[in-house]
This record gives sequence, C-alpha cells and structure tokens, in this order.
Amino acid sequence: MKEEIGNGVSGEGGRLGQWIGSIQARSGDLAASEAKVVALLLADPLFVGASTTAQVAARAGVSPPSVIRAARAIGFTGFTELKIEIARARGTTRFFAPPEALTTDANLSTVLETSIRAGTDALTALGGAVELTALDNAVGVIQHARQVIAFGAGTSATVAADAVFRLRAVGVTTVSIPDYLSAMIATRLLGPGDVVIAVSSTGRTSTTLAIADAASSAGASLIAVTNQYGTPLATLADIALVVGGAPLPAQMAAAGSRLAQLVVIDALVAAIALRDPERSRRAERAGIDLPDIS
Repeated sequence: MKEEIGNGVSGEGGRLGQWIGSIQARSGDLAASEAKVVALLLADPLFVGASTTAQVAARAGVSPPSVIRAARAIGFTGFTELKIEIARARGTTRFFAPPEALTTDANLSTVLETSIRAGTDALTALGGAVELTALDNAVGVIQHARQVIAFGAGTSATVAADAVFRLRAVGVTTVSIPDYLSAMIATRLLGPGDVVIAVSSTGRTSTTLAIADAASSAGASLIAVTNQYGTPLATLADIALVVGGAPLPAQMAAAGSRLAQLVVIDALVAAIALRDPERSRRAERAGIDLPDIS
C-alpha cells in the first residue's frame, strides 16, 4: 500500500486494514465503473481520502457521478461519508474529538485537570529530551543568520508565530509566511547564511516537510522543533530541537507539545540575547515607541 506523509499516520495500520477488509466484503456485484472506483479505494485509500470526486474519477478512469454511485454501492450515503470513514479508520478524526481519557459525563474540573496534567507531563519530559548541544548549535546558527523564516502548519503555526515575534524582539531578522505556496517560493530563494525553523509535533506534516526539504535544497540551515527523534523532519534537519514526551491522545498532545515547544523557543531567544547584548539593544531602540504589551 502506498505510504503518505501526513499528520502522523501512514498507510499501514490495524484499524485501516480492518476497514479495507470490510470494504472488500461489500464490493461484490458492482457495475464496471463502480468496480474501478472501489479497486482504487482498496489499492490507495489514503489518496481517495484526501482527494476530490473529480480527482478520484480521473485516476480511476470514470466519471465523477460514478464515484458517488460507487460510494453508495458499498454502503455509504455519498462520497463525503466515505472520506469521513477513511479518516476515522486512519485515526485522524481523533484530533477533533475530546481526549479518550475523558468520558461524556466528565465535569469541568476533570477536563481542566486532564489538560493541566498533559502540559505538566510535556514540560517534565522536555528537560530530558532536548539536547543542549543541539540548542547551542541552534543559537549559534541563528545568531549569525542573514534572515530566518519560521513555518508551522495547524497548531504548530502558533509556535512558529511566537518564534518570529520573540526573535525579532532580540534583533533577529525573522519572517513568518503562513501561506504555504508563498512560503515555498520564499524558501526556495534562500541560500547559505539563511535559516528555516520548521515546527511540527509529529515531524511528518506534509506541508512542513516540503518547506524543510526546500530549505535544505536551497542551502539554508534547517532547524526542526519537533517531538521525537527519527521522524522525517528530525532526520532531514541540520539541528533537531526535540521536546520529547510520552505519546498522548491527539487533543492533549497538541496542547502539551505546544507548551514544550514554546519553552524551547524561550530558551533559544534568551540564549541569543545573552550572547549578543548589542543585538538586544538594537531591538530595544526599534521598539521604543511600542504600546504597552505586557
């Protein structure tokens, strides 16, 4: 089965495999055009789950209405429901649901305690995960950078935005380009002496990996802020700032990893300010007439 880089889920997997088995059991006695769609679904469910009706139709060699009829023929109300079921089988819909540790009758106190515990666990793990050598190297690279681009997708975008604001506050020329296509163009125009900070909790987010690959190809230094070693992003990076942490339910992991990543950014910025006081003084002058933001 085809592998896909996405938000931490690849084409293998127990639940997805079981789901494919259920589709096979329902795929007998189909019209020729419908059979082509189902054959594509069985061969590459991740493509179908991430594509439009027209894209699936083009690849299967059928008309768009045939895609809808095929979805209905195997028990779904339409193509949208089919895509939702693929997402559920992959586990990606868990991000939009409450953590599994919380039951439907959980009170607000329990919800708050669960969220606090996730953040506390993430920060506790951080001290033993991030390598001081990597942090030191990141400080040195950014300190001498011509310019820095920070990029993150989804919840990681907030960490990238914080990095931009904090680095600017100590005099580092830093930009954030939330739009993926614009970021790709800007990154491809970088070169030696430039730095890209790529933020991804999973280390597998496709858009962030594409930005990271473009940075490496352009000759820029790539700093990854991520949760685990051995992921595609951590492997690709020149410097990996790994925050660690035990695997957590998707919702809690999103909050916990952000907290740990923000602390790493804080440490990075503080170290830059300590090493180059003149840079901080220049930043003070640049922000002398700003309104009170404390």
